[in-house]
Amino acid sequence: MKMFLLSDNNDTFTGMRLVGIDGVVVHEREELLKELDRVVNSGEYGIVLITEKLRGIGGDVISEKMNTLRRPLFLEIPDRHGFGRSSTSMTDFIKTSIGLDI
Repeated sequence: MKMFLLSDNNDTFTGMRLVGIDGVVVHEREELLKELDRVVNSGEYGIVLITEKLRGIGGDVISEKMNTLRRPLFLEIPDRHGFGRSSTSMTDFIKTSIGLDI
């Protein structure tokens, strides 16, 4: 299963490239939505990693895709500035899923 990264900074992009994950660096909402559509429509990727900042920029569209598409799986990852933990972070999702709604 292939992974793809949507990043807002070169540091995260470079780190993921070093471990073999394809990706792009985008800064504007329009760029993000264009790349998101391309990745989803390609059918090539099973997991899409997206940095917290980009999730904030395109949250409404990403949330819609997360709720309607079976594939790919979207995972929000912390960017170089650390955890900004939104209410939709993967950690919160896992805690709720296993009954640790703390």
